Amino acid sequence: MLRALTEAGIRPDLVVGTSVGSLNGAVLALDPDDAGERLRKTWTHMTRHEAFPGGVLSQVRTLRHSKTHLFPNIGLATIVDDHLGPGTTFEDLALPLGVVATDVDTAEARLFTSGDLRPPLLASAAIPGIYPPVEHDGRLLYDGGLVANVPMRQALVLGARSLVVLDCAFPGQIPSPPQTFAEVLMYTAMVSMRNQAVLEAPIAAAEVPVVYLPGPRPVRLSPLDFSRTEELTDLAFEAARIYLDGLVIDGPGLYGGPGVKIA
Repeated sequence: MLRALTEAGIRPDLVVGTSVGSLNGAVLALDPDDAGERLRKTWTHMTRHEAFPGGVLSQVRTLRHSKTHLFPNIGLATIVDDHLGPGTTFEDLALPLGVVATDVDTAEARLFTSGDLRPPLLASAAIPGIYPPVEHDGRLLYDGGLVANVPMRQALVLGARSLVVLDCAFPGQIPSPPQTFAEVLMYTAMVSMRNQAVLEAPIAAAEVPVVYLPGPRPVRLSPLDFSRTEELTDLAFEAARIYLDGLVIDGPGLYGGPGVKIA
């Protein structure tokens, strides 16, 4: 999607991300000129063990010890440091960045825009049950996708006058019916996140233009499987490119939308 936007001459002035989108957003905010290519290289070379270290026995030990999660976030922390640099702050970035996490005590979205970058990124991507919650700024934090999977409200709070949404949860259409227990759980979580976007997109669109980029048809694939990243990236680029070629913006409104299939 970033590649398609770059080729269309669309450059951001502000970046807001949640969950793994906050990490992608931080890479974009660090150097927007070649972020798309850097992210493509990052994710096409990513392995499951980098993001989710350890085998089944290690997962069992981690769960027995922590009682809350399967994986430590050391792999994720290494990814952050490798691609953004250890000790990087929000103030070091070329573009303003907002990172959204969920406050465990209040179940509300928390928006971070300054200070050390690594803790908010780890918190924003702390998928419950997968990674541990992160203590930062006196609060215990989980994945921002729980309450703001598509952080449109937060972008408006930071002064955005138009929005381009890169939503990978339901990029083009609702996926096919789940066929396994794991797929049932994933489907349930994704429908919940999609509904948040469905409700909030028209509200944001009443104030500013909201371009909601479509992605390709969903592929039945484990979220722990990185083997088809390059294929998925190419499909997303083509879907976004075709959509942008025919896009005409005429003031505030919703251009595309979450779960809308583009013919």
